[in-house]
Amino acid sequence: MASPSPPRLLLLLGRRAAGSLVGRAPAARATDALSGVRPTVPRRFIIDTSYSAHFMDFKGSSIPSSMKKLVVTKLSQDFREAVSVRTVAVPTPGDAELLVRNRFVGINASDINYSAGRYDPSVKPPFDAGFEGIGEVVGLGLSASSSYTVGDTVAYFGSGAFAEYTVVPAKESIPVPSAKPEFLTLLVSGATAYIALKRLGDLAKGETVLVTAAAGGTGQFAVQFAKRAGCHVIGTCSSDEKAGFLKSIGCDKPINYAKKDLAKTLRKEYPQGVDVVYESVGGSVLELAVNSLATKGRLIVIGFISGYQTASGIPPFKGGTLPVKLLQKSASVRGFFLPHFLGDYKEALTSMMQMFAKGELVCEVDCGDMTQEGRFVGLESVFRAVDYMYAGKNLGKVVVEVAPPNVGDSKL
Repeated sequence: MASPSPPRLLLLLGRRAAGSLVGRAPAARATDALSGVRPTVPRRFIIDTSYSAHFMDFKGSSIPSSMKKLVVTKLSQDFREAVSVRTVAVPTPGDAELLVRNRFVGINASDINYSAGRYDPSVKPPFDAGFEGIGEVVGLGLSASSSYTVGDTVAYFGSGAFAEYTVVPAKESIPVPSAKPEFLTLLVSGATAYIALKRLGDLAKGETVLVTAAAGGTGQFAVQFAKRAGCHVIGTCSSDEKAGFLKSIGCDKPINYAKKDLAKTLRKEYPQGVDVVYESVGGSVLELAVNSLATKGRLIVIGFISGYQTASGIPPFKGGTLPVKLLQKSASVRGFFLPHFLGDYKEALTSMMQMFAKGELVCEVDCGDMTQEGRFVGLESVFRAVDYMYAGKNLGKVVVEVAPPNVGDSKL
């Protein structure tokens, strides 16, 4: 078998010193192949050393042979029961892929739905967990080198993020200026609020918008985007600290439901109802949202976190009179699931990145610094971070720091 010409296979760097070959075949054999000598042993790939100088200038740490990742080993709504820490070989990126060393990963309410197998019943354990990450490129395939180089910082939205290293398709990676966790908040939480309100909210200046769980990961963005649209915004929360935060980002009427009766407050202060509800709690809060709609009101359901930890995943809801209530008000209930709106994703992310760069968008991050155990650091902290979020203690997006920055990394 003649050697490929030109070689268009894997380029993976960082395991050896500059100038050496990296591959699964002995170095001498790889050299023979590149010089045109017929190989005598099978190989999985060949390294094109003519590209090595372009990538080997990165002053990063070497890539280890093994890593930790979180794997769903049993379908369960109990995240700790469903997920295990595994030590595995660091994956090898394909021709059009990047190997990303994760700095931060995001925690989402839907992590439990995923570990319970609710999104795709055909997927059986074991499978990888986690939806979003941000980190540095430490290896890449040859085709991917047309857009990226080792040392670049990228964010990504895809499965398998709860790992020390993740292979990501280059075309699905998002270049970012640095590995700030604030950028991570935009990938799912920010995009959900941006696209849902734009596509389903039909916001008009002067309308009233109610955001439930307003100080959480996605609620904080719904508040800000509704204000940018010229709306009067009501935000529900569970503490005075969160109410103060909501005020700071422009919320007109924060309501701490731990101190005030939410239903009575809405009936008294907004007797005509609210035009739009951005709802993520479910159960009794969803019922209240339906009852609080104004004529031609729109209720956007982006989740129902109050039920995710139950066996069914769905909180109790008295929906028997729902058709009548919607008919009487010409109102509507609209569901939103981000994967169904990926055609809007690029525009949403670009717009939010520009807002953040201009200082026009607050991206609040909660890394657990104020918890008794301290900051969420290390992959094992994901379990604690999930518990923290479901206890309703977070202010902003819950983020776990997987690994510290490289020494001398001036980008952070």
